[in-house]
Amino acid sequence: MLLYYWSKLLKKIRGSAIKNSEVNKTSKIEAGSLFQNSSMGKYSFCGYDCKIINTKIGSFCSIADGVVIGGAEHPISWVSSSPVFYRGRDSVKMKFSEFERPTDKQTIIGNDVWIGEKAIIKAGVHISTGAVIGMGAVVTHDVKPYEVVAGVPAIPIRKRFSDEIIEELLESKWWDLEKEILHQHSKDIRDPKAFLRGLKD
Repeated sequence: MLLYYWSKLLKKIRGSAIKNSEVNKTSKIEAGSLFQNSSMGKYSFCGYDCKIINTKIGSFCSIADGVVIGGAEHPISWVSSSPVFYRGRDSVKMKFSEFERPTDKQTIIGNDVWIGEKAIIKAGVHISTGAVIGMGAVVTHDVKPYEVVAGVPAIPIRKRFSDEIIEELLESKWWDLEKEILHQHSKDIRDPKAFLRGLKD
């Protein structure tokens, strides 16, 4: 038991690297994660050892351990994709030229998105509200609202709800409600229809 708590302490003591980013005070970036040029809304979290770059994350998102989102892309239309030909600090110090590299694409993660362990999401992709990304998935294209995707490359598996319920949930924008209202309606969180009816009353 002592060994268990010691290993947990060692895992947490590493801290997280947060640079040029905004994280809501109700949200958390776990130890070992890099969070750079990004933002995270309320009541969201990312697990241990994630790498999230140039990404906008909404509220109520659950991001498991080892997830990679966004990041720089090498220019593949040039003669060489090597960083020795473009501006910036890189692993290799040599610079034959310092041309400007194309601007990094921003990745968008909507609200109430669940991203499974070790998923990889390509820079510039839009993961819509309510979507679920299976663990180990490689996401190279946009994901629709409340769509469940998995695989390499990730493909749609199913929708979480009917089109009617999805439309009503999106219209409700429940993730923007004050916490007092969410407390009041959380009793129906297991039943989408009851939850939506309660919001209308």
